[in-house]
Amino acid sequence: MNLQAVQLQQIRKRYGSTFVLDDFNLEVAAGEFLVLLGPSGCGKSTLLNIVAGVEPHEHGRVLIGDRDVTDLEPSERHVAMVFQSFALYPTMTARANIAFALKMNGVPAAEAARRVERVAAVLQIEALLDRKPAQLSGGQQQRVAIGRALVRNPSVLLLDEPLSNLDAKLRTELRVELRKLHQSDPRTTLYVTHDQLEALMLASRIAVMHQGQILQCDTPEVIYERPANRTVAAFVGTPTMNFIEGRLDLTGAAAVLHTHTGARIPLPGLSATPSLAPERPVVLGVRSEHIHIVPTETLASTTGRVLVEEMAGADTYVLADVGGHELTIRTSAGERVRRRDSLPIRIDGAAANLFCPTNGTRLS
Repeated sequence: MNLQAVQLQQIRKRYGSTFVLDDFNLEVAAGEFLVLLGPSGCGKSTLLNIVAGVEPHEHGRVLIGDRDVTDLEPSERHVAMVFQSFALYPTMTARANIAFALKMNGVPAAEAARRVERVAAVLQIEALLDRKPAQLSGGQQQRVAIGRALVRNPSVLLLDEPLSNLDAKLRTELRVELRKLHQSDPRTTLYVTHDQLEALMLASRIAVMHQGQILQCDTPEVIYERPANRTVAAFVGTPTMNFIEGRLDLTGAAAVLHTHTGARIPLPGLSATPSLAPERPVVLGVRSEHIHIVPTETLASTTGRVLVEEMAGADTYVLADVGGHELTIRTSAGERVRRRDSLPIRIDGAAANLFCPTNGTRLS
C-alpha cells in the first residue's frame, strides 16, 4: 500500500461574497484517520471535495505525498470518495458495482475479480456479491460503496458522512467495522461528520471546524478532556459540558468559584497556574461525569436540588439546580434520587476546565 500524507496550504473558497474557507491549513499524516468535525455549513464537505478535485478553489495548494495535485483532475489524484448516499447502480450486482471502476480503467478481468474478492472479504460481504442493491440493507449497501472505493487501492480515502443515512443500530455496527477496517488496512483517511460521537470513536485526530476555520486539531482524548475554547467544549460531548460564570477565589486552601447568583462552589483539586490570578472572572466548564453526588456535606461540597431525572440504560442523568445554575450530573442507574431532593454535590476540580468569559479561550 502506498500511504501518502495530505497537506492543504492556504486554501481559500467562497460562494458569492461569503468565504467558506479562508487561508485554511491542515496536515494529515500518512496512514492517519483524521475526522473533520463541525456543524452544517462550516466548510468540511467543501474541503473534502477540494481534496478530491471535484470542486475548484480560488487560492492555495493541495499536496498528496510529494505531489502538488492542485491542478490535476480527480482521476489523477489517486483518491477515492464515499458519499452520504450509496449511489450504487441499481441494475448491477454488488460484485459489478465494486468492479465498475476497475473495468473502466482497463484492469484485466482476472485481476479485477481477485481484488473484488479481497475487498469483499475485508468488508465481510462475500455472500452478498451476487445480489443487487434492492436486495441489500442500508448497511450492506454502504459496505458495497466503501468496497467500490477500496478496490481501487487509493492513497487517500475520503468519507463524506457515510453513516448519516443509516438507522442508529446500523450506524453503531458500521462504525465498529470502519474502525476495524482502518486497523487492518491503515490508509490515509479523511472523514467528515457532524456527529461528535462518531468522531470520538473513529479518529486518530479530530479537527473541530467552525465557520471555515479549525478551532482545535488533536487526539480525541485531548479534544474531550482539554478543549481549546468554549466553542469546542460545548460542541463535543453528550450531554454538553456544564458552564458556570463566576469569580475564582484562590486565597484559601482550595479553589472556590463565587457565582453571579451568590453561590459558593468549591473546586477541590484545581491547580493554580499563572493565568489564574486571584479574583479573576472565569467560566467554569465541567462534564457531567465529574460532578458527584456525595453521602454528606463537607467543605469541599455544595448543594443541588433535583429538577429532572432521566434514565439512560446503565447511567442516569440528573438535572440539578446548584445556586441558580442548572447542572447535568451523570450517576449510575442504581443511584436513585427524587425530584426536589436536596443533595450534597462535589465537583472534581482536577478535571474542570476554565475559560475566559470574554473570548472563550482556555485558561487552565
